[in-house]
Amino acid sequence: MAESFDEERPSTRPIPIVAQPRVSAQKGTVAAVIVTFNRLPKLPKTLETVLGQTYACDRVVVVNNNSTDGTREYLDGLDDERLDILHLDENLGGAGGFEHGMARGYNLGADFVWVMDDDCYPEPDALEILLDQREETSQVLGYDVPFACSLVKFTDGSLCEMNNPITTWDWPRAYLTGLNSMLITECTFVSVLVPRWAIAEHGLPLGEYFIWFDDKEYTKRLLRQYGAGIIAMDSVVIHDMGVNAGVNYRHVDETNIWKFEKGTRNQASYRIRNEGRLSFALYCLRVYREMREGGVAKPVKKRMYQALKTARTFNPQPRFPDNPKYRR
Repeated sequence: MAESFDEERPSTRPIPIVAQPRVSAQKGTVAAVIVTFNRLPKLPKTLETVLGQTYACDRVVVVNNNSTDGTREYLDGLDDERLDILHLDENLGGAGGFEHGMARGYNLGADFVWVMDDDCYPEPDALEILLDQREETSQVLGYDVPFACSLVKFTDGSLCEMNNPITTWDWPRAYLTGLNSMLITECTFVSVLVPRWAIAEHGLPLGEYFIWFDDKEYTKRLLRQYGAGIIAMDSVVIHDMGVNAGVNYRHVDETNIWKFEKGTRNQASYRIRNEGRLSFALYCLRVYREMREGGVAKPVKKRMYQALKTARTFNPQPRFPDNPKYRR
């Protein structure tokens, strides 16, 4: 759900300096948001690790994307007052699930939402470290850090290839003050902490993306408005995603084209609207080149080219938590 595309490291603007960051001595209330679809074998461990944090979540929102594997029955049978179960009538993809889940967490009154997939297992102090590092970085650097993510490892302890964030040009700035955090421009939705005020001011992820690049669009959106986020290196989660591999256009085929064409449409749409025609053209060239190098079949290439074409008119806009569609 939170899978995303590798990108070249972009240049970033200098850190904005503000007089009074919106941080407090209190960590605040937290609503975890877990989006699930047909992963019943892994979901219980995710819930166990989230509910067992050293800094307790006030609410744990579980968005069931119309699963068909018994997930509904399992969730309905749980007895924990912190759980808030949201059964969707259709599968809205990871993007739609995070949109609805973050809206729910916000509307429950949480000061922060903490988002992740259903195969993400946070270490016991992952949340507490995210909260502390975001607040301390905000104080030291003099601006409100708009998002903070964890270090994501694969099940064998190696780097999870799919969830490696992109650093800023000045990534050691917070680290050199004594904090074990690096400045980043974007990350994936595998243990990401977002403050309430960022959602209030700039809305929710784009549910129309369905899958891929919704996380990067969202964190890039916050970057443009507030400055860099952070990766808190001591906040660790395990991503039990099966195969530890990133997304590569050389590997697109008939079995995964449905994900690639959505991700390609999404990223191309973002680039043409936020980074300009040159960025869009360079991205198209990258897709063409990698598919050629991978010997991708012609019918699959045709669908990818159509996705790039569709991006020119695909332009969803952010919604906000007070939208009537999120009422329960």
